[in-house]
Amino acid sequence: MNTLSYKTVSANKNTVNKEWVVVDADGQNLGRLASKVAKLIRGKYKPNFTPHVDCGDNVVVINAEKINLTGKKWTNKSYIRHTGYPGGQRSLTATEMFEKDPTRIIEKAVKGMLPKNKLGSALFRNLYVYAGTEHQQEAQKPKAINLNDLK
Repeated sequence: MNTLSYKTVSANKNTVNKEWVVVDADGQNLGRLASKVAKLIRGKYKPNFTPHVDCGDNVVVINAEKINLTGKKWTNKSYIRHTGYPGGQRSLTATEMFEKDPTRIIEKAVKGMLPKNKLGSALFRNLYVYAGTEHQQEAQKPKAINLNDLK
């Protein structure tokens, strides 16, 4: 006799409901913006969240050039990479990275908050960052979302 009235529903790639969302980075702090965007991409705000499935939304971040860093992070925060050759460690400060490409700061912050596996790589492809207010995802009719309403 089965007395279980509720069953756990596990989402798969055929049953997920993916939406397009626009996030405005104007005046937002980098880490707080990145953590909420990572949760949106991962799908953690949805009731049918499944850890091993891409059930999050496609997120478009606009106004990346108006992002805010607190304290002395513009000069003290460093982004380190390695060329692959001996002694090939290179670093840039946040200011230098921002001058090269303002979208890279947000991309690196969000990527660091996603899983470090194949699923994380697939989820990162759902992020689109633009320096200005114009973006190329108008055809998808993304809805604007206020990050301050999310927890």
